[in-house]
Amino acid sequence: MILKQRIPKEFYRLFRTKNMDAYMMFLAAIYDENNEVYTALGLTIEEGQAIIGEMISKSRIEWQEDSEESSDAPEGAAFEPSGSPSAILNTLINWGWIKSDYDERLNTYILSFPEYSQLYVELFKKLQSEDDSKERESILSIYSALFTYHSDIEKNNEILQNALRTSKNLELLLSNMQNGMRTYFDELSRSRNFIGIQQVLVDEINNSDSQKYAILTTTDSFYRYKESVKELISRILNDNDRQRPKLLQALNACEKGSVGYLRAEKAVRYSEEAVELVYKIEREFDLIERKYNRLVEQKAIFAKRALARIHYIFQEGAAGEDNVLRLVRLIDKREDKDAILEEVCSKIKLTAPFRIFDDNSMYKRRDSSENVFQPLAVDKSGEVMETEITDFVPKPLYTKKQLRAFWEKNTKNGMFRTTKNTVQSVEDLEKMLFLWQEVTGSQAEENSIVLGDELKNEQGFAFSELMIKDNEKLD
Repeated sequence: MILKQRIPKEFYRLFRTKNMDAYMMFLAAIYDENNEVYTALGLTIEEGQAIIGEMISKSRIEWQEDSEESSDAPEGAAFEPSGSPSAILNTLINWGWIKSDYDERLNTYILSFPEYSQLYVELFKKLQSEDDSKERESILSIYSALFTYHSDIEKNNEILQNALRTSKNLELLLSNMQNGMRTYFDELSRSRNFIGIQQVLVDEINNSDSQKYAILTTTDSFYRYKESVKELISRILNDNDRQRPKLLQALNACEKGSVGYLRAEKAVRYSEEAVELVYKIEREFDLIERKYNRLVEQKAIFAKRALARIHYIFQEGAAGEDNVLRLVRLIDKREDKDAILEEVCSKIKLTAPFRIFDDNSMYKRRDSSENVFQPLAVDKSGEVMETEITDFVPKPLYTKKQLRAFWEKNTKNGMFRTTKNTVQSVEDLEKMLFLWQEVTGSQAEENSIVLGDELKNEQGFAFSELMIKDNEKLD
């Protein structure tokens, strides 16, 4: 039987009462207590009344008289004061939200919730509590469903259908978050002062969509499982591609119309259905990624617009509505506006009409033309000094005479040869390198340069032994 057909006629009277919010709170509280471990047999009438009384005192609920509740009060409830815990519980039982069954073992009445009532009470709980981590659970549910299907030997397609439903719910969640951002854009554009902008920003930060967005942007939710979900989708499709030839081979091997043929045909259809579901999940997940990126862009644009609005108010000032304009609109709506205006004119005495410019104002033409760009003239130097060009020419460190003296000092029997005592300073080492470089670049094939062992003197200079036989190219 359909659940809707089991609902009694008085069930919907709860939504027409003035105390609807209070009834929702009582139902959610009794439902939570009834599902606790220690209430395995259910709550009694007295325990239900105690819960309602505690909620009334805790939330400071002011009960309102309503004819909807007193029109069909049960027998024996006439002596109960309106708004008392017992009267409230009896009303919920009479309307069909709660069932009261007599337990012979406990010798008392036990409270329980019908199946149709449980659906509504679950909704009341969601409406009264903050949605803390549904979006993260959605990401985890998609990943868990795909991982379970990939690891399952039987490959139940119900798991993929659950993942597809969760993907659609997550896509709908992101769409609702984008629509919520548009609402804050409109409120921000209507803000005319700092207090209004501050209120919009605070509301946007504290609303449930921003909390969902904060969880989605953490590293352990969307970004963490996005690549894993795509990898699982690829693995499932590859496994189905490898399994499909075996299923077709088994189908062709069976006789048409036999039991084995029907089973193989069903397995092929089951595999095709799984592939179709996986492709739908992949498409939904791509939409989720695009909408998520769009939502990130909207957040950045919202912050930029808020900053631009604040800068505008800094420059132009907070523009509040002029009270004179409001007064004019109110007078214009009155039927006796002419009499009011005449009375106002008689009370207000002006010596002259107000003018922005009068005869005593100084006339000055406003230059509205834009400033013409005028480049600065380049200063031309008169005379160029002759030494300016030579300043960039590098000068040699040692003269030819100094290099010749160093050559002759270390030449013996027509051969230049370095010893440990040749290099006594950094200048001697540089001279030796200059001589070696010059002779090497200009020597003929018959000239010879010999490099010996490495030498190290007492001053700490280390260099190779150098022997040059021919010195004609030095001149």
